[in-house]
Amino acid sequence: MEIVFELKYINAAAQTFLQKTTNKKVFAFNGNMGAGKTTFIHALCDAKKVTSPVGSPTFSIINEYVFPGGKIFHIDLYRLKDEEEAVRAGLEDCLYSGEICFVEWPEKAIEIFPEETVFINIDLINENTRKITIESIA
Repeated sequence: MEIVFELKYINAAAQTFLQKTTNKKVFAFNGNMGAGKTTFIHALCDAKKVTSPVGSPTFSIINEYVFPGGKIFHIDLYRLKDEEEAVRAGLEDCLYSGEICFVEWPEKAIEIFPEETVFINIDLINENTRKITIESIA
């Protein structure tokens, strides 16, 4: 499935994405630097009505947000070298917690992701347009 949207409609795209992936918990976001992974995850958090501040976890690795239905873990593996570092950072605890996990740069530790992970690619079409491709919904 694909969702193509202009940035000014990112909130509507986030709503559509959540409707298409109902009851899924772990989301692995792939895309080049600057494609908009963090920006889209921020829109998803807005759509879930996150009550805590949403920011980039580039340096903290894992941010935890609260929303009316529970918790969301926003994880950025960019700075990690390998799977071992991801495990030491607590990635497995998040992935298997039963809470929603939005993970950027999942290829750093792909072997520890649950079987039911939803894989997403975000592509930059132009300065104002993005394409989200949901590759698998197990």
